[in-house]
Amino acid sequence: MQIEAIIFASEAPVSIARLKEAFQDKYSKQQLRTFLQQLSMLQHGRSIELTETAQGFRFQVRAKYRNVIVQTWPERPTKLSPSLLETLAVIAYHQPVTRADIEQIRGVTNNSQLLRTLFEWNWIKESGFRELPGRPALLVTTPQFLNAFGLASLSQLPPLQDAKEAFMALDVQTPKS
Repeated sequence: MQIEAIIFASEAPVSIARLKEAFQDKYSKQQLRTFLQQLSMLQHGRSIELTETAQGFRFQVRAKYRNVIVQTWPERPTKLSPSLLETLAVIAYHQPVTRADIEQIRGVTNNSQLLRTLFEWNWIKESGFRELPGRPALLVTTPQFLNAFGLASLSQLPPLQDAKEAFMALDVQTPKS
């Protein structure tokens, strides 16, 4: 199946729009979705699965094989620090937020390196300014953030009981440096 080859060969998730383009508008979005559902069903019982993220469709190793992957490539998953996870959780669950909002919610001063890392990974971005003196920037998550955690939308975030644990439970894929 050509769709499988396109998604497999791509370094990034492949959107429906990109698939339409690849097939020169030969198929409608609905037809492509049907093909993707069929492709997903073909993966049943296999070690990989087709998942939809905010940026499109990708193949990934099923979560139940995480331990063997970690044993085979110990450096593969990047451990996110508790402070980075807290900062990311505040932004994800309370967006749009300012740096001052993050400090107030976390109860500690922001480490500028944490936000710099999230900006470098393109997991957060500025989205306007709050109408206050100094016009602080409003921070929001990006589609790359959703993609890194295998989410299609913010509505798929785990319930906010303990956001740090929720984020650690998600299957994170940090950008390659």
